[in-house]
Amino acid sequence: MPLRTIEELPMRGRRVFVRADLNVPLEDGAIADTLRIDEALPSIKWVIANGGRPVIASHLGRPKGGRDPKLSLRPIAEYLGEVLHVEASFAEDCVGDAVREQSRALGPKQVLVLENLRFHPEEERNDDAFSRELASLCDVYVNDAFGAAHRAHASVVGMVPYVADHGMGNLMKKEIDHLTPLLGSPERPYIVILGGAKVSDKLGVIRSLLQRVDALLLGGAMAYTFLAAQGVNVGDSRTEPDRFDTAREILDEAKKRGVNVVLPVDHVAAPEISPEAMTQVLGPDIPAGFKGVDIGPATIRRFGNEIAHAKTIFWNGPLGIFEIEPFSHGTFAIVEEVARSGAFSVIGGGDSAAAVMRSGMQDDITHVSTGGGASLEFLEGIELPALRALAS
Repeated sequence: MPLRTIEELPMRGRRVFVRADLNVPLEDGAIADTLRIDEALPSIKWVIANGGRPVIASHLGRPKGGRDPKLSLRPIAEYLGEVLHVEASFAEDCVGDAVREQSRALGPKQVLVLENLRFHPEEERNDDAFSRELASLCDVYVNDAFGAAHRAHASVVGMVPYVADHGMGNLMKKEIDHLTPLLGSPERPYIVILGGAKVSDKLGVIRSLLQRVDALLLGGAMAYTFLAAQGVNVGDSRTEPDRFDTAREILDEAKKRGVNVVLPVDHVAAPEISPEAMTQVLGPDIPAGFKGVDIGPATIRRFGNEIAHAKTIFWNGPLGIFEIEPFSHGTFAIVEEVARSGAFSVIGGGDSAAAVMRSGMQDDITHVSTGGGASLEFLEGIELPALRALAS
């Protein structure tokens, strides 16, 4: 069954539950990065413009089993009111009689922002009673939270069967439209850049990608597991020794398939993870007492050469500890290489998307995804729970 889009759903005079991904970083109670909120605006504006009354829901952070004032969506409600130029009221909870009355009282050009869904553990448990409570707040359901599309939670999956009119928002459609070509027949050469901390988080997608890509560029801490598995001395760098055999199997499979796996040949290394740490460019080996914190200049050139010839690029995961300025240069250098490559380029959410936004080069990237884990599972060929629910 084809998924209905927001344009196909009845809006006028109806309460529209917009499941957005407003999981933004907060610093001292203020929004530090508005990207995910801004990406949700087109769908919310569509609902308002077409006579609907948005009930906006999201999770924020990982509250531990209850309320945490530091993870309240109140600052987000205030921001939405400002940028939408509408009356944005805030519900102190996301379920219950009082919230239901607030949803029923919504008038034209008014929005209601619910409190953090994850303040209730029933959200992540996909509890049926909780799902029904959420469904009672609306007449129409729109899922625009691609960043949570791989989570089988109550607001993503459980409530959908209880709302007859349901479909996907503009952002969800945009994400699918840009990621789907990577599963089909992308223009070649097709290269994938993977970074981040752990190999174990990306094993499934690596195995899947080996069947489709021409080159795989590996950086970040995960690269040290591959290097150590081949006998390279990586000093005190983070590795996953229990994945060494798997890393060797992946490298063997890549060789059989003719996939060029490019690993770092030099490293920015430091004795400690600190902005004040003295760094050195070392390579290919790293001595004891030092750990790799970024890719080095020779590796940047090797990666850049692959990128320059690419027609399609997917990237997920930073190539160093980019949050710390002295360890960020490799990641930002590769952002620049991708931006000027002219290739069809998709950045797969999370920290790599944050790096692109910090670089200011997002307009030179074809698509910056809002979903790190969701984009990886999509490329692995896993049917996302959110899409399965919407198709029912």
